[in-house]
This record gives sequence, C-alpha cells and structure tokens, in this order.
Amino acid sequence: SSDLCTVCAVPLPDSGLVCGACLKRPPAFERVEAPWRYAFPIDSLITRFKHQARWPLGRLLGELLSHHLQHAFAEGLPRPDWLLPVPLASKRLRQRGFNQAEMLADWLAASLALPTQKHWLQRPQDTAHQQDLDAAARLRNLRRAFALDAKAEVRGKHLAVIDDVLTTGATGEAIAQLLRKAGAARVDVYCLART
Repeated sequence: SSDLCTVCAVPLPDSGLVCGACLKRPPAFERVEAPWRYAFPIDSLITRFKHQARWPLGRLLGELLSHHLQHAFAEGLPRPDWLLPVPLASKRLRQRGFNQAEMLADWLAASLALPTQKHWLQRPQDTAHQQDLDAAARLRNLRRAFALDAKAEVRGKHLAVIDDVLTTGATGEAIAQLLRKAGAARVDVYCLART
C-alpha cells in the first residue's frame, strides 16, 4: 500500500506523511524503498532464501524489487550512482556461505543497469545478533560495526544501500551516517521488506 512514511517506509494510517520518529530525528538516509511488509508470505520466502540458500526465491524477490524500483525511478526517485550491499561479518559469512545483500545487489545492478561496489562497505568485527537487541542497543552495537574502505569514493555521490529486511532501521542508519560523514550527498536504502 502507499500508506507508508515517505522517509523510512513504516506503515502509517494515511499516505504522503512522515512518521513521528523521522520528524523528531530525521535519519541520515533520505528514503527507504521496500515493496513489502515483513509478514506472511514474504517473510517465509526471505527466510528460505537467506537461511536455506534457496537462490531461485531470492532471484524472484530481487526481480520484483527491481520492478518496484523501476516504477519509483519513473515516478521521480533519483537513480543512485552506486549500489552498496550491507556487508556480513566474516564469521556470519562463513556460517552462511553467502551474503544475501550482495546477491540482491548483483541482481539489481544487472536489471537496473546500475554499478555496484561490494567492498566499499566493510564489517571489521562481529557484533551481537541484532534480533536480540532493543532499538537503542542496536544503534550502539552498530555504530562501530561498519567501516569504509580507504579506496571508497563516496564524496558527492548518491548511494543506495542494499539489504534484505529493514527491522528498526538501525543498520541503514549506521551505514548512512558513515557514508554522509565521508561526504556522500545522499543515501537511500533499498530492501525487500520492512517490519
């Protein structure tokens, strides 16, 4: 539905509004594009893609996200200069064997004809599992979790951060703050679903 916060995409009672949280503390990202709410059946599809390595499901979701973004671009959403997947900590990457955000970024890059940079965003240390933390702890946990590659050229650029699900927005916020501090002109977040 179109009844989402025009910044963070949280569901609202009416369209064209900004939610109270974004009004009170505007996030470092400009806007979130997420075609779905994280609920049945989308949640189970994402879980199977992410935890059971069901690539075709991920690919299908990526295609649909790409259609959603093409529509948004046609309606005036500015196209970013680069797509940056959210990095996984190395331990998590070893356990899972792949980074679902990186796969999504690759599929989006191909279908939207946008370049992607997989190594600009880095996750030097393992942080506690985000799902066990409240919002304030998530942000604290994440503030030191991400780093920027010395070769990353983000100054003046419009960047889109790619992730699978946006929960509290803490990951997107931590990364957007990092990118804005490094001189990025604009940061958006593209993901499959929003809780």
